[in-house]
Amino acid sequence: MHEDHDHHHDHGHHHHDGHDHHHDNHYSDMQARVRALETVLTEKGLIDPKAIDAIVETYQNKVGPRNGAHVVAKAWSDLEFRDWLKRDATAAIASLGYTGRQGEHMRAVFNTEDTHNLVVCTLCSCYPWAVLGLPPTWYKAPAYRSRAVIDPRGVLAEFGLTLSETKKIRVWDSTAELRYLVIPERPEGTDGMSEEELSALVSRDAMIGTAIAGHGSTGDGH
Repeated sequence: MHEDHDHHHDHGHHHHDGHDHHHDNHYSDMQARVRALETVLTEKGLIDPKAIDAIVETYQNKVGPRNGAHVVAKAWSDLEFRDWLKRDATAAIASLGYTGRQGEHMRAVFNTEDTHNLVVCTLCSCYPWAVLGLPPTWYKAPAYRSRAVIDPRGVLAEFGLTLSETKKIRVWDSTAELRYLVIPERPEGTDGMSEEELSALVSRDAMIGTAIAGHGSTGDGH
């Protein structure tokens, strides 16, 4: 048993001079403004906070991750696209209409019989918004960000995913410029399924690496 940790902090994490505004956790001022605006509009009776919550929930757990699921399903069913995804994930994903907010690059990492991939952002919460929507609460939590590197097997077990002791776990550390999408293994017994049917088997968590396709929840329960 051994775990590999792929760190790419030289792509952006090491800047602390006040000019590194690309990390997602630097949007706190904007988030505060949005929250203040929501409060004012709610007080004026112009919006229903429950409706906003429903919209956020939909984007986080349904609309957003469905983009990534489309990428995965196409990679499973189209070998030419799969090869393109391996060579240049940014371009392959963009060909489906999904691009990052700030032009960040994407890399697809493929689960195999021997290797399982897990994505984390150790210093903030860089996340592939274009293909996964809003990051889950647990992805931004300090406990996940630190323990995913130190004890990835234990973290996965807490998500209900117990891997064979012989399977290697590779931990990929996202940055502002480089973000990762896990391509889970295609479940057995799915031959003949359409891309749409395959897409339904792919959860958000499976594309982060805390679940496997066909078994993970798209909820935000951790």
